[in-house]
Parts: sequence; structure tokens; C-alpha cells
Amino acid sequence: MVADRFSTATKLKVLGTVLVNGPSARTYRAKPPRRSRLTGRAALLALVVCSLVVALAYPMRQWVTQRSDIADQRRQSERAREQVQRLLDHKARLEDPAYVEQQAREHLHYVREGETGYSVVDGSGDAKRPEDQGAADRPWYSNLWDGVDTADADTP
Repeated sequence: MVADRFSTATKLKVLGTVLVNGPSARTYRAKPPRRSRLTGRAALLALVVCSLVVALAYPMRQWVTQRSDIADQRRQSERAREQVQRLLDHKARLEDPAYVEQQAREHLHYVREGETGYSVVDGSGDAKRPEDQGAADRPWYSNLWDGVDTADADTP
């Protein structure tokens, strides 16, 4: 038996056309069924491409992350080099006795023997000590101890 290539619905349609229009009418030829565009090879290729994308996604993300980490480390290294250079310059200045003396006079108010040191108060500072504003100005342990004393005083 040879397998028919047309479906039953297609055969009935052709038969109906012949009966309605007569035997002299041009018979209807059914189009061959369309083949699917997705062949086995195309499906396999799509599967391989998707597998490659999935397999390479994580390593690519890691690579990008590592590149940004490397750039951050290079920036930190450059800042550390600059700081080392500043510290070396400061160390070199501290080896100069004139610089050390100037810093001691300026920051520590040192004077040489025989010199008289003066401190000038310009009056812009507040010489009064602020009054106790209550519990907010005292340390926590002082507030705690005051609370214990108050509770002991209330007890008969």
C-alpha cells in the first residue's frame, strides 16, 4: 500500500469542487504540506549557541569583575605611592634642625633660653564655662549613679 500524501479533508475539498463545477472544471490541486523551517540541524545549532552563551556568561561576568578589581587595586597602589612620597618628604624636612625648631616654636610655644614668651588673648574666645544643662551634659555612668542614689533616698 502506498501512503496517500493528502489528508482526507483535502480529498473531500477536491471532490466537492469537481461535483459542483462539473468534470470539465479545472481540478483543484492541493499544495504540498509546508515543511517546517526549523530543521534538525537548525535546532542543533540553536542548542549549541544557547549552550555556549550559558557556559560563557559566568566566566565573562567574572572577567569583567576582576578587571574592575584590578583597576581599583591600581588606583589604591598609586595613592599609596603618593602617600609614601609625601611621608618621605616630611621625613626629610624633619631631619632639618631649622624646620624642627620652627615647628616647636609654632605648635608647642617653645622659646630659646633668654627669650621671653608671650601669649596674647584676643578676647574672641568664650572664657565662661558653660553651665550644667542637666543629664545631657553628664556622662551616662553619672546619670546612672544619680538614679540609683535617688531611688535609695526614696526607699524607707
